[in-house]
Amino acid sequence: MQGVKRGIFITFEGVEGSGKTTQAEALVEWLQEKKVPHIFVREPGGTRIGEKIREILLALEHREMHPTCEVLLFLAARSQLSYERILPAIQGKKVVVSDRFADSTYAYQTHARSLPERLMAVFNRFATAGIKPDLTFIVDVDVTKGRERGTVYDRMETEGEQYHQKVRDGYMRLARRAKKRIKVLDGEKSIDALRSEVIHYVQEFLTRKGYAL
Repeated sequence: MQGVKRGIFITFEGVEGSGKTTQAEALVEWLQEKKVPHIFVREPGGTRIGEKIREILLALEHREMHPTCEVLLFLAARSQLSYERILPAIQGKKVVVSDRFADSTYAYQTHARSLPERLMAVFNRFATAGIKPDLTFIVDVDVTKGRERGTVYDRMETEGEQYHQKVRDGYMRLARRAKKRIKVLDGEKSIDALRSEVIHYVQEFLTRKGYAL
């Protein structure tokens, strides 16, 4: 840790059923094995306040929620998570692994719900004190196959297939814009193959940043 100047922020993104959470958890297990100081968080949530907001955002009874209300609630939860957990961890030279972050807002709200891109970017910078992931994995999978993999039960997951296709398109647009930061993984590969791929990228990245592995 002597050569480490600051912590590293790694995020996992993808459509419903992509397998991103499985890969995020696998990375956390690897960090534990390597005794790398880290924290694992999720969005929306990750804090007491954020988990309360999550309940509101995902409840099926709130189907009438307006897109503007939706995005502001996501940003509120992210702001609490950023200030309470992510920023202190980065300052403490820890690796932060997050199941979703700001790229989700671009894909699910800005792109899929046609909200104003520049305004959403400004709001997100304000909510997060400008922090950005150092490395992002998008686990890409066909929308129909992804939805067939898991249980569809919350308000976001039960949106129509056309909406989720827009979400996937939004992620791919982001990947083209930020090729150095974002690694697109084939979500149809086996769990073990994806795990190896993620660990390869992360091990190389952390070594460059001064972490002893």
